[in-house]
Amino acid sequence: MTAASKRPYFGMTGTQLNIWVTVACTTAMTLFGYDQGVFGGIIVTQNFLETMGSPDPNLQGTIVSLYDIGCFFGAISTFVFGEQLGRKKTFLIGVTIMSIGAILQTCAFSVAQMIVARLITGLGNGINTATAPVWQSETSKPSWRGKLVVFEMIMNIAGFSLSNWMTYGFSFLDGSISWRFPIAFQLVFSVVLFVTVPWLPESPRWLLAHGYEEEGVHVLAALEGGDVTPKDDVIVNERDEILEAVRLEKEHAPSWKDIIRGKTGDTGMMQRLILGAGTQWMQQLVGINVTSYYLPLVLQNSVGLSNNLSRLLAACNSVSYLLFSFTGLILIERAGRRKLMMWGAAGQCVCYILISGLLSQANDPTNGPKFGAGATAFFFLYYVFFGICWQGVPWLYPTEINSLAMRTKGAAIGTASNWISNYIVVQITPPGIANLGWRFYLIWVVFNAIFVPLVWLVYPETANRHLEDIDRVYRENKSMVFVFKNKEITQVKRPQRFIDADQERLALANRSQEDSPTPDDEIL
Repeated sequence: MTAASKRPYFGMTGTQLNIWVTVACTTAMTLFGYDQGVFGGIIVTQNFLETMGSPDPNLQGTIVSLYDIGCFFGAISTFVFGEQLGRKKTFLIGVTIMSIGAILQTCAFSVAQMIVARLITGLGNGINTATAPVWQSETSKPSWRGKLVVFEMIMNIAGFSLSNWMTYGFSFLDGSISWRFPIAFQLVFSVVLFVTVPWLPESPRWLLAHGYEEEGVHVLAALEGGDVTPKDDVIVNERDEILEAVRLEKEHAPSWKDIIRGKTGDTGMMQRLILGAGTQWMQQLVGINVTSYYLPLVLQNSVGLSNNLSRLLAACNSVSYLLFSFTGLILIERAGRRKLMMWGAAGQCVCYILISGLLSQANDPTNGPKFGAGATAFFFLYYVFFGICWQGVPWLYPTEINSLAMRTKGAAIGTASNWISNYIVVQITPPGIANLGWRFYLIWVVFNAIFVPLVWLVYPETANRHLEDIDRVYRENKSMVFVFKNKEITQVKRPQRFIDADQERLALANRSQEDSPTPDDEIL
């Protein structure tokens, strides 16, 4: 066996290796998006409704939304065992469970079978979505981190778009294949994950935090690429920065018992957990899954369009959603997390105001179709704002705001928050539309209006920071709540003093190496 053949990761380093980690993480998020959108087309498929006994709006909401309960428990399970197992093992467990759920959904012949299968699928997806952003953020360079996590969410939209076109295309077929094949197609993504994840590197931050220092620095060097070795300054500096954060966290981080009691010491643990989870609650309460899961149903029941036209417009909207989401990839580091969330909530608020007003006149005997068309246009515009501003940030923010030792737990709690709020929205939407009509959309007007000042008041900027910079901010600003008056905490550019601290650490490390005795000195 040659030396080259023994090299890990098939000899790939640097950008190539980062790309393959991104392939795995984005595949998981594409699967998430596909699974999120596929039932929007299935729930209006006649054969599916007949097979499930023609469920009423409340039961439809239950069938769709219990998937989110499974996702919630999946995220919570990651919170329990994810830090012990590491990112890769946790990820593979999630993929396995989700694949089993997809097979059971494909074979379902009753509501009970479908609900059980949806819960199992959700359990696996909850594990995946709590793990992939953490693994991605911990293996990527600071300058790439935001863009890569947002790219994952763009691929989530690509999966959502694919599911819309898949269900639209199969709607022209008769029989159960019209809904069973779109569900079974999820297994294609599982195969990609089983082929890629096992040979990719574990998170170097997880390795260093759990005592695997030699392996951790080798992974850091492999991810850096080029001719970099574990002894080079850039790797030594990065290793020391991570180990310092781990040491400080172990010294100051409270136990979960203390966190529950509110005794969080001086690390801002509770504030940071709430902020991370808050972005996920806000993402759901801006109203995205009113339409993500149900857009064909919304266009049929609220706007009054035909089944075929509703499906086609939902599929076309998903393409617009996907294309505009690439703008978020450009803006995520330039505009920062705070501005994107504020701009997005403001734009979405205006869209829902206009949707509510237009739908209130949709029953007009003369101009009703025109009002319905106007409302449809603002549903499209809503997706533009969400795709640019809100799709990626809530998945990235919990991995950045939480400390190193709490990053897995923080991401899991954030993801669990997303799923429980997702469940609430998806459960109430069919009966809400049926009972409240256009007034149902006013709920989302209020939430979007509230979130603009909330983000401005309390959310620190995390763009262009090292993950360890945030730890330093909270050690220096104990019990920080309001941030809007602190320019350093809210600016997009990385504060200069953090850059200076890195340079000082590197200079100190160089001096230590120069002062340490060489083997020749020891002999003399």
